[in-house]
Amino acid sequence: MSNYLVAMEAAWLVRDVEEIDDAIGVAVSEAGKRLNSEDMDYVEVEVGATGCPACGEPFDSAFVAADTALVGLGLEMEVFNADGEEHASRIAKSEVGGALRDVPLSVVEVAEIPDED
Repeated sequence: MSNYLVAMEAAWLVRDVEEIDDAIGVAVSEAGKRLNSEDMDYVEVEVGATGCPACGEPFDSAFVAADTALVGLGLEMEVFNADGEEHASRIAKSEVGGALRDVPLSVVEVAEIPDED
């Protein structure tokens, strides 16, 4: 059994905002509150990054239209004693998905954490 770092992406909807920075702040804060209320403060929450289609440079994953924003959040957590990458993905998605009900969630990367022996 191994330990893994699982990175996920969540699509967070924020209503009644006009500025992207406000939408990002609200999304990160709301996600953090929901995770912390489930004693999941070990899950890292940050705004996601999207590559520019023209130049490839990353920018914040947020879009505002009609005072409603869609914010892409990046979530990371360590999964211990999993049977493999697929098992670690299922564990992480189940745990985070349980706390963030009705939030679209997908696993974007799984990396094995080397043993510290």
